Amino acid sequence: MTTESKVNLLGLNREEMGAFFTTIGEKAFRATQVLKWLHQYGVDNFDAMTNLSKSLRDRLQEVAEIRVPEVIMDQKSDDGTRKWLFRLDDGNAIETVFIPDKERGTLCVSSQVGCALDCSFCSTAQQGFNRNLSSAEIVSQLWLANQLLGREPNGDRVVTNVVFMGMGEPLLNFDAVTSAMDIMMEDFAYALSKRRVTLSTSGVVPALNRLKERSDVALAVSLHAVRDDLRNELVPINRKYPIKELMEACRNYLDRDGRRRITWEYVMLAGVNDSDADAHQLAKLLKGIPSKVNLIPFNPFPNTHYKSSDRETILRFQNILINAGIITITRRTRGEDIDAACGQLAGKVEDRSKRRFRNIEVSHEQI
Repeated sequence: MTTESKVNLLGLNREEMGAFFTTIGEKAFRATQVLKWLHQYGVDNFDAMTNLSKSLRDRLQEVAEIRVPEVIMDQKSDDGTRKWLFRLDDGNAIETVFIPDKERGTLCVSSQVGCALDCSFCSTAQQGFNRNLSSAEIVSQLWLANQLLGREPNGDRVVTNVVFMGMGEPLLNFDAVTSAMDIMMEDFAYALSKRRVTLSTSGVVPALNRLKERSDVALAVSLHAVRDDLRNELVPINRKYPIKELMEACRNYLDRDGRRRITWEYVMLAGVNDSDADAHQLAKLLKGIPSKVNLIPFNPFPNTHYKSSDRETILRFQNILINAGIITITRRTRGEDIDAACGQLAGKVEDRSKRRFRNIEVSHEQI
């Protein structure tokens, strides 16, 4: 059996893993054993799985594999942030970032090679779009981070939180992303709580409605503007799903199981979206929605015409929201010296999109 036809077990959640073992004539309970070997012990070969029979290990060698991307760059920031460049089998490369902070270690993972949404303030969007990542390629970022950060099997977690805020729009890769999140929250794998896995979206409304029925992870929304005319420019998917539709979908997402709140990401662009009027309108827009707002100082990248709002403007914007009763923080820029800050991930993308916005239409058909 060729490598291409083997099943990469890193991408299978418990249900999928059980189904896989059934298809090869084994009991479904083998799934929990293998999940633990893969994700809790970090094993990358079947011979090490000593509670499996020799015949089963030989069979797995024939039909399955444990394959991760190649690490081609490992950078460490002065503030402790770590960024990796991982080469995929097709030659494309994605970036993953680890951000340590006191008792928390947050891993920012990518969900696509590039991004089709063309947000004007984001370096990733300027690279174009190639393809979706598989669930195995998504989970591999967490698997590799644990190895590269030196986590001991069954030892204390180094990665305590995962955020889908890297390259790509997670909701345009719905099946692979939700399967990967299953694995991250699986008790026999990484056992992260739903409060510690956050999906960030620019507002793919149909997929957001679908997510409500599929998962209950924490939700972050890349808002960045309070008027449709401006958001159309900054976040072009707004032309298809304007702010009113997005807000309705977010309210519906909160309805299930008494969800806590939505995090709103708002990049601060000097003279663009940072006026007092913008702040007051944002407070009005979020009224009645349990919310936390992350104000993000713009992180520059080559050939951009945007500049970050100054500290005084950001503080004034923040105080307006706080005075309106909205939890608001200004995100501290991390990893800027290695281009690992928010909006700076670029990777290496063989752009297959001729008109990036058209990819939104193509991907939407698959939702």
